[in-house]
Amino acid sequence: AGKGFAVVASEVKDLAEETARATEDISNRINTIQKDTQSAVSAIEEISKIIMEISDLQNNIASAVEEQTATASDIGRSVSDAASQTGEITHNIDGVAEGATEARALADGNQKSAEELANLARSLDQAVNRFRVGA
Repeated sequence: AGKGFAVVASEVKDLAEETARATEDISNRINTIQKDTQSAVSAIEEISKIIMEISDLQNNIASAVEEQTATASDIGRSVSDAASQTGEITHNIDGVAEGATEARALADGNQKSAEELANLARSLDQAVNRFRVGA
């Protein structure tokens, strides 16, 4: 009976050692899984921070694009106004040029009339002189 008990005790001892090794192995695996889980949680937190930063940057970019669009619209309106005013100035300059041409034609006509009057005055002066000489 003593030998049987020794065999059973030896088997129990071996089983206990094997259980201890298995428990330690399981404990090590659980520790590894917990460390990996903590690393994954940290990585996810970092990714979340980066996503928030990207979101903020996108919002800033969207605001800047809206401002640029508004500025471009203002510039477009200003260019359109300037073009319209340039057209008016061109029209006014054409009117001034036309007026200058008409004034030149009138001045030429006045000069011709003045020359004709001068010729008439000379003719009259000569005619008056003839009557005086003969009187």
